[in-house]
Amino acid sequence: MASLPARDSAVFDDLEREITQALQIDPRAGFSRIAEVLGVSEQTVARRYRRLRGEGLLRVIGLVDPRSVGQSEWMVRVGCRPGGVGRLAEALARRDDVSWVTLTAGGSEIVCSVRSRSAEQRDELLLQRLPATSQVLTMEVYAVLHRFVGGASTDWTGYGAALRPDQIEAMLAGRPEEADPGEPVVLRPEDGPLLDELAVDGRVSYAALAAAAGTTVGRVTRRLDALRRAGILYFDVDLASGLMGFTAPAYLWLTVEPGSLDAVGKQLAGHSEVAFAAAVSGSANLAASILCRDLEDLYRYVTTKVSAAAGVRQLEISPVLRRTKQAGTQMAGQRLATPSPPPRHR
Repeated sequence: MASLPARDSAVFDDLEREITQALQIDPRAGFSRIAEVLGVSEQTVARRYRRLRGEGLLRVIGLVDPRSVGQSEWMVRVGCRPGGVGRLAEALARRDDVSWVTLTAGGSEIVCSVRSRSAEQRDELLLQRLPATSQVLTMEVYAVLHRFVGGASTDWTGYGAALRPDQIEAMLAGRPEEADPGEPVVLRPEDGPLLDELAVDGRVSYAALAAAAGTTVGRVTRRLDALRRAGILYFDVDLASGLMGFTAPAYLWLTVEPGSLDAVGKQLAGHSEVAFAAAVSGSANLAASILCRDLEDLYRYVTTKVSAAAGVRQLEISPVLRRTKQAGTQMAGQRLATPSPPPRHR
């Protein structure tokens, strides 16, 4: 991977936060439409976007929702031998079906999300490869039963609302139609080149996609529209949240009374600190990923907002030591690493 600037801090000014939020609402929106909504020139939007992407602060990616192809999402906690956690985390981060690879518990545990497109791919990792790895001491696997928040590009705007309500409406008006699960659309082998390109750059042009797939722009446009409407393909925005000032991310593992699980999950989904919250199987029945500015902020969040949720019987906090991969982007320190080119298809 290409090296990134050595700077360890970054500043998102007001315009860049506005561009970020506009992209979260519609990740493939054209620069001209964003510029019109924000009241600036198209060249300014393009220049600022290229800075954010080039410096590893923001990246738009295209992903396949495993639920749309009959698979489930799993959260995995892997306890590791001292000295082996870094190599294993890097190996997991290189897999296309693993995301949010994170070192917690002082560096002795890996938390990751497994989103395989097939049962064979899932079983190869969870039943064969990980249990046979010498660095692995313990492994807990949680099935994601229901998401309260997470999996959409608009889920986290804890950096502060940047757009006015009328600007949000204008961006929403240009988005593609909502998913229609009734459409008979399935993944085909020829979708591979398109998905590989979009996993590297979710804003890649239709012309480049057509060249990669060896077809026409019209066919690529129609196919992507069909995959999006069917809920198979969606777009996310990876952000270097640490460089936005959120230096104390953590996982929360909550045990909640069954009758209160839905209500507590919905409460967490409304908190600005929460980027992901889901009901899960296992010893904890509610998992959440939160972003706080510092440890004092984390303490305040847990002792005020979480403690106010009725029905929480037990809480475990796993502060994040280092993140190796986000939704679809590997990390280089606190920055989003420059992605490798997609594989060539014959």
